[in-house]
Amino acid sequence: MRHRIASLALIAVFCLAATALAGSPRAKGQTVYVPLYSHVYQGLRDRPFDLSATLSVRNTDAEHPITLLFVDYYDTAGKPVRRYLEKAESVPPLGTREFLVSEKDTAGGSGAKFLVRWTSDRPVPPPVIEAVMIGTANSQGISFLSFGRVVTEE
Repeated sequence: MRHRIASLALIAVFCLAATALAGSPRAKGQTVYVPLYSHVYQGLRDRPFDLSATLSVRNTDAEHPITLLFVDYYDTAGKPVRRYLEKAESVPPLGTREFLVSEKDTAGGSGAKFLVRWTSDRPVPPPVIEAVMIGTANSQGISFLSFGRVVTEE
């Protein structure tokens, strides 16, 4: 019995190791949802703390570019606020493209978000897509990250 349990444990370890060695999944394109906060509430709910935000799209492939098809900004109600790209834009291997939302731009509200659509002519490791929010006022400061979540994949 012990031998059987040891064998099963060894098989499980081998499967986990094989999965880790297989590398990250690859894709030819995705639509990614990224939560963003143009403000958070401080103390009483009627006192918003305005934040600036940077959406960062980082191509993780060292050999192939990716193409950004759209980077769209939506408000708390889900209504479009702004398109950040007029046309598709290439991000070179290991390159980064950033999109800024000013601290004075409160159109998105506390429930703002980005939808980012990227594509590639071949399967590549998905890019890292995240938002960094930061705000400072008087002697107070706040900063945090928000990570993208894949909503559709090619």
